[in-house]
Amino acid sequence: MEIQPITKKQKAYDYMKSRIIEGYYAPGQRIVINQLVKELSTSAIPIREAVRQLEAEGLIDYQNNIGPVVTPINKDEYFNTISVLAVMEGYATALSSQHGITKERLAELTEKNNQMKEAIDEFNFQNFGKLNRTFHELIYVHCKNTFLVDEIRRLWLKLDSIRRVGSAFHPKRALASIQEHEQLIELLRKKADFETIEKAARMHKLNTRDAFKDQSNFVQDRVFF
Repeated sequence: MEIQPITKKQKAYDYMKSRIIEGYYAPGQRIVINQLVKELSTSAIPIREAVRQLEAEGLIDYQNNIGPVVTPINKDEYFNTISVLAVMEGYATALSSQHGITKERLAELTEKNNQMKEAIDEFNFQNFGKLNRTFHELIYVHCKNTFLVDEIRRLWLKLDSIRRVGSAFHPKRALASIQEHEQLIELLRKKADFETIEKAARMHKLNTRDAFKDQSNFVQDRVFF
């Protein structure tokens, strides 16, 4: 089967989306079409087409007199989405534990958690976020409810459109998250009961939500006071 070449629009779309998701473009930052024309060595047409697609996905917001900007963080939507995600991830993790997570998989989880520690030391926020998602994906491989896992991934994408990977990073919370991962690994190793694992995984996500809320309130206080 002949492989179709990547179109200029697709190239521009992939480039901009990756820079938004990985945090190179900050929330509220203006997208300068002429600059992208130079960076991608193309015309403005495919870039504008890619911008429209990203706008439809909620990653870009078109503002009057300004043009396209990276969608600002919607705090209420973030809190609501991650609250639902906490329930779903807790249940999916507990379901996964019932289908025999192997010693090899537990070793992989430990390795990913150690890599997250290194990312903190290097203040590599984007890599920390990616490793965190991979950590949980390694668990969901064992979940037989594929519909549930698909919905979790859909909510992950929704979170990406609300805030960039690493934008909710807080060093203190990151260290606590790694400790919670260690506790979760230990529960999986000991084959703890369904309710215990479900609660641990659910609270892990809710703790991240609450830390973001506290950080947001602190920043708001700094701005107004």
